[in-house]
Amino acid sequence: MKICIFGAGAIGGYMGVKLAQVGADVSLVARGPHLEAMQKNGLRLIEEDSDITVPVKASENPGDLGFQDYLIITLKAHSVSSIVDKVKPLVNEKTTIVSGVNGIPWWYFHKSGGELEGTKLASVDPGELQWNSFGPDKVLGCVVYPAAEVLEPGVIKHIEGNRFSLGEPDGSKSERALKLSNALIAAGLKAPVRPRLRDEIWVKLWGNLSFNPISALTSATLDVLCTDIGTREVARKMMLEAQSIAEKLGVKFPIDVERRIDGGASVGAHRTSMLQDLEQGRPMEIDALVTSVQELGHITKTPTPVIDIVLSLIKLRAKSANL
Repeated sequence: MKICIFGAGAIGGYMGVKLAQVGADVSLVARGPHLEAMQKNGLRLIEEDSDITVPVKASENPGDLGFQDYLIITLKAHSVSSIVDKVKPLVNEKTTIVSGVNGIPWWYFHKSGGELEGTKLASVDPGELQWNSFGPDKVLGCVVYPAAEVLEPGVIKHIEGNRFSLGEPDGSKSERALKLSNALIAAGLKAPVRPRLRDEIWVKLWGNLSFNPISALTSATLDVLCTDIGTREVARKMMLEAQSIAEKLGVKFPIDVERRIDGGASVGAHRTSMLQDLEQGRPMEIDALVTSVQELGHITKTPTPVIDIVLSLIKLRAKSANL
């Protein structure tokens, strides 16, 4: 089984080390100093109870790596459209594309059932580029839970979590999903195959939708923004608006809003990915995490007044920072 991880940053690199450590046929697509460090020294992973460096197969040119059984995309959501043509040397009729990207995925309404079956989302797939190029039938969904960061080129620090939930758009436990699940489990990761992956997408998105832009606007870490009376209330209202949308789409939430916010607070003094991107001068995942929910609000005729306000503010913050 050949597995290629496209976007070997913090999360992709973490997964890559775990797979390489157990001898899986895994390759990584990366670029710049991070790629150079991996090619020269291997990829180093620092965890709470270990510090290992493994040699990895890594390249900037997908053509060096050949066709893959699984192509796992772990890029930031706004970067995926730009690599549609670049992945072609990795993909043939047998390749499964695993979408390990934050936010509402571009394939969300593929085999979803109901009147919105096949609906395309402009906020996450402008021009329907991914839908038409990748093809939704090739996609296996993935909700990524680990937190990690690149400390320096070639060095990744794992912070918490090791679960990568997998799911077919139609909810089936397919052979391709089970094979990848087994490979990830063999690498020491949790990889359940979920019949209702969209429920997990929304529970994770609950936090990303609210915590990320609020943190970027205030510079607050999770423990602060989830316990401050004012910012907690903003997050709560955004999450309730999102819940109204999701429930119209058939999503079931296993926890309530207050417990979800408490869960964010329990992570501690963590800087969200959007805050980290802002501080490092990188584009933020605004459309996948926030604009997509606003778009779904329009589709389902659900008002989103607080989401609209926060979205306007974070878009202006990005513009002010020239991102």
